[in-house]
Amino acid sequence: MLPASLSSLQSTKIHPTPPSLPPSSSSSFLSYQLLQSSSSSLLHSNCRLVSFTTTLHGIGNTPLTATTKPKGHSHRVICASTNQLPLKVMISGAPASGKGTQCELIVQKFGLVHISTGDLLRAEVSAGTEIGNKAKEFMNAGQLVPDEIVTAMVTARLSREDVKEKGWLLDGYPRSFSQAQSLEKLKIRPDVYVVLEVPDEILIDRCVGRRLDPVTRKIYHLKSFPPETKQIKARLVTRPDDTGEKVKSRLEIYKQNAKAISSTYSNIMKKIDGNRQKDIVFKDIESLLSQTQKDNMKSMEAGNVYRIVSCVYIVKLVLESDNGSNRPSSSKEDNWIGIPTRLNNIPHSREIRNYFYVDVLQATQRAVNSGRTRLKVEINIPELNPEMDVYRIGTLMELVRVIALSFADDGKRVKVCVQGSMGEGALAGMPLQLAGTRKILEYMDWGDYGAKDTFIKIGSIGAKEVEEQDDMFILVAPQNAVGNCIIDNLKAMTDAAGKRPVILINPKLKDLPGSSGVMQTMGRDKRLEYAASFESCYFFRLLYYAGTQYPIMGALRMTYPYGYELYKRVDEPSGGREKYIILSTFPEKPNTDDINDAFLGKPRDQAKKASGFWGFLSSVF
Repeated sequence: MLPASLSSLQSTKIHPTPPSLPPSSSSSFLSYQLLQSSSSSLLHSNCRLVSFTTTLHGIGNTPLTATTKPKGHSHRVICASTNQLPLKVMISGAPASGKGTQCELIVQKFGLVHISTGDLLRAEVSAGTEIGNKAKEFMNAGQLVPDEIVTAMVTARLSREDVKEKGWLLDGYPRSFSQAQSLEKLKIRPDVYVVLEVPDEILIDRCVGRRLDPVTRKIYHLKSFPPETKQIKARLVTRPDDTGEKVKSRLEIYKQNAKAISSTYSNIMKKIDGNRQKDIVFKDIESLLSQTQKDNMKSMEAGNVYRIVSCVYIVKLVLESDNGSNRPSSSKEDNWIGIPTRLNNIPHSREIRNYFYVDVLQATQRAVNSGRTRLKVEINIPELNPEMDVYRIGTLMELVRVIALSFADDGKRVKVCVQGSMGEGALAGMPLQLAGTRKILEYMDWGDYGAKDTFIKIGSIGAKEVEEQDDMFILVAPQNAVGNCIIDNLKAMTDAAGKRPVILINPKLKDLPGSSGVMQTMGRDKRLEYAASFESCYFFRLLYYAGTQYPIMGALRMTYPYGYELYKRVDEPSGGREKYIILSTFPEKPNTDDINDAFLGKPRDQAKKASGFWGFLSSVF
């Protein structure tokens, strides 16, 4: 039986339920009817939301746009559609396995762009391109063309527009482990890896009896596929490498290479019996590729539902053209909708959680896209404040899931890490806040399209968890405990990660006493310096009177790359409604005196120690 906390987390799948905002919201919310119709049209038009920006993008960068009209008029959401996702296929087979024939049939049926390294080499050499000239030097010297040159040709061809629109069929490449790893580093990965299997004796017979037409480059076989006319038969030639001994040698080389790259594509490899009539073989391949297309569509649709509902606040603000009462006039975030109200109502509504998930995600994406690599997210709403009895581990896990899935959707391989047990003897263990977190991450719902264990992996904090294929790391609430310092493991991990982004979610790296008589690797000053090296990409904290958690007096918010914004919560005269109004902005994180002065209305240069009524405002540090 799963723990209660885990069961409740799994039951929080995002469904398109009617969104509701508190009546105090300063603007009308996107109606459920619009959300429902948008969800339906998106799913049936195969459009996929992939970002949380003002213009939401569909497949092939087709924009999902919202048109605004004057107040009192209706709004509409327009989503361009596309019929299907382009397939990405690799096919491998020994010499004379029938690979060339199957490639022709695949192209005819699915319209993919056929990419053969042999054809690419000949075309580049013939065209006299820079890559072709480099390849020609090695070919003239009787040497193999280096992997980096072949990979450069392949990636250049894959970047063309026809490949992006139609999909691709990569024929006989990669042929070695190093080539496969080069493609992995470039994020070039097929939907399916097809391997044609034929017994060696059959392959040898096929090769020895094989003939080449030098005019059409067509391959014939003296027994199973003779030429159509005597004229063609007269000009057929035997390829120099189609002799018995050379075929056996080529088969051994193929087997070695196939074995070397099998680990790279083991989870998407599909073996097909190639020792049958070509139409029977193709029937199996056709069935496989058709099913792959269907699976891709299901994955896309699952992502639609998730992103449509998660984006509900963003869609709302795109549609709005006349509201601004609850958003800072000085804010550079023109598309921000303001702080939600009733934040002390527990549990938080789905809409409030989604608001913060999207707010954090947008800031994190901006920071990562700007090249920032050491980032931290600090968000302290009641359900994410471990000092309050309403702290909910499920909300933290959902936040991590939203961030990880969004980056995975962009093709990044994300590793989500939780610190393990630290210390020895009586001091062994882990912070109570993180107890069971690893299990929750392992068992929670990561969608129906196999993101977990492919693009998203779960790990621990430490250098040994950093693997070459990882693109970024999300660390869940790393924190020090008395007698146990996470800094050493954390620094080892960031050193191993190099320039890859490492994002800390609600870290607690305040320096705590070490266990008696135990020296730590880093001195206190170094530990504090390292902890401060992480740049804030998102900060949100509610402000209370000192020593209390009610009522909410205001909030401090920062999203990358903007400054800190200080808000005061005020009750509106009618109906018991509330709203947040901006008091001040700061380029750097303000201290307690700055905040108290802003609430008291003092000029910023009139700095003095906070006193009086507002002096009791709870410190945010």
